[in-house]
Amino acid sequence: MAPARARDRRPLSERWRPTRLADVLGNPRAVAELSAWAAAWERKTGPGRRAVLLVGPPGVGKTSAAAALAADHGWTLVEMNASEARNQTAIERVAGRASITHSLEASSASGRPARTLVLLDEADCLSGGRTTEGARPVRETVGLRAFLEGRYGAVRSLNEAWGLGPPSKLRAFESWGSVPNTPGNASWGRLPAARKDLEDWREAGRPQETGDRGGMAAIARLVRSSRQPLVLTVNDERPLLRYSPVFRSSVVTIRFARIGPAEVTARLRSVARAEGISLAPGALEAIVARARGDLRAALNDLEAVALLPPGVPAQEPFGTRDLSSDFAELTEEVLTHPRYYRSVEVRDRLDAPPDDLLPWVEENVPWFAPDDRHLEAGLATVAAAELLLARARRWRAYGLWSYASELLTGGVSLAIRDRPAGRSGAAAFPRFLGEMGRSRASRAVRDSLVRKLGSRLHLSRAKSRAVALSFLEALFGMVGRGRRTGEAPRVVRALVRELELSAEEVGALLGVEPDHASVRGLLPEATEEGDEPEGPSESESAPPPVPTTRPTVQRSLGDWGKG
Repeated sequence: MAPARARDRRPLSERWRPTRLADVLGNPRAVAELSAWAAAWERKTGPGRRAVLLVGPPGVGKTSAAAALAADHGWTLVEMNASEARNQTAIERVAGRASITHSLEASSASGRPARTLVLLDEADCLSGGRTTEGARPVRETVGLRAFLEGRYGAVRSLNEAWGLGPPSKLRAFESWGSVPNTPGNASWGRLPAARKDLEDWREAGRPQETGDRGGMAAIARLVRSSRQPLVLTVNDERPLLRYSPVFRSSVVTIRFARIGPAEVTARLRSVARAEGISLAPGALEAIVARARGDLRAALNDLEAVALLPPGVPAQEPFGTRDLSSDFAELTEEVLTHPRYYRSVEVRDRLDAPPDDLLPWVEENVPWFAPDDRHLEAGLATVAAAELLLARARRWRAYGLWSYASELLTGGVSLAIRDRPAGRSGAAAFPRFLGEMGRSRASRAVRDSLVRKLGSRLHLSRAKSRAVALSFLEALFGMVGRGRRTGEAPRVVRALVRELELSAEEVGALLGVEPDHASVRGLLPEATEEGDEPEGPSESESAPPPVPTTRPTVQRSLGDWGKG
């Protein structure tokens, strides 16, 4: 083991976290945009948008970039991450107080105004108004003296913050021993700064939620009122954008992409060299392939390789995983062996959310249940798990995932089995997912038709899908069923030209394959090559040519076919 590793027991991902913005790996454009936003704070007026939203997958450097930015500019960093209670009260107490006040020091070492960077990590996992289920009240019992000492550190800082001592008429505290444990009727209790601290102290003595109720609303208000730099990191910005328009109009959005394999490989080599880690041939490539642009995951895997005993192939733990086989194997085991599965075990075996496991269990319970009574109990347990997943998605209370995982595995296992049984066949791939995969191409064709109709008829996609597409399918269906008289065939060919439909789109409307003769007869190139189109009879007069130039105004359907 290298001496550096013996001195510092922190994980590699923490030891090698960048301390300067220039050291952040990858995403040079995002780093430049973040640096420009921070530079605007050096101006007297500050930036127009005082909050920045860092969007990107895990492990690409969003949190590290924010911390490095604070270090570059000498700002104090106040961070609230997902492991802390981030409800409305907690955010207003910590982040809100830091955002509207300056540091106790008047200026930084460089002479610039001191600022506090407020970092709210994983802001997309917060709740808008409901309490996270399972959160229990926690009561803090702390005296006023201990509360103020923890907040200010030195009694001199407390006197300065409250304005005690000269030139004030109120006497300053000489030491922490002279600060009472209760405010009583002291005259300093009427000072604005003291009143704020007393409110926070009383609030700390009340039952506090460890969930995140009201966290999203508190962040929205913070974006509007912050006087200090505010950084939000999210994996998916859609929950914030759906919650309030302030996250669209009042924040600077900066996107971080996955880090390239070459950059991850170079960083891992330098870390391994500095830490004295020897890698077997192919181990580094396996780690990079498994990480998929997640540098934090790559460093964690590198540390796992370093801890392997001698003689174990370093690349053995990092094979490419077949998720379908993992789901099938776990489903078969759950439905044949009655035992309790902890959510930690399920997460380690699948590395996937319980939403992905639900269709596998739901599909296979009827085939593995020994009788109707056990089938009913198993499906009832699946329904309870699905209800928890729906609540987790709706309320963004992702702590419910662990309960859903245990219900889908251990709960179903114990519900349908009284004793272990031999396997009654392999677990089947969920039919719903298979049908969705098979219909992907047809859905893409229908989406293309909806876009073309909406563009030409000036309709929204919803109206185009509900009204125009059904009319078009009925009209093409008349020709597909062999109707050779009237205006329908003539209008259909005009529509094919006007909408510039492809063979796949025409085939979808007719209900036949794209290479069917009826499709070729309706395409414009068929007429140009002299092919005989299927549609009107030979006795019917040939349709008039369609003008090559389109009118400047939209035509009605009755105008098609008149030339």
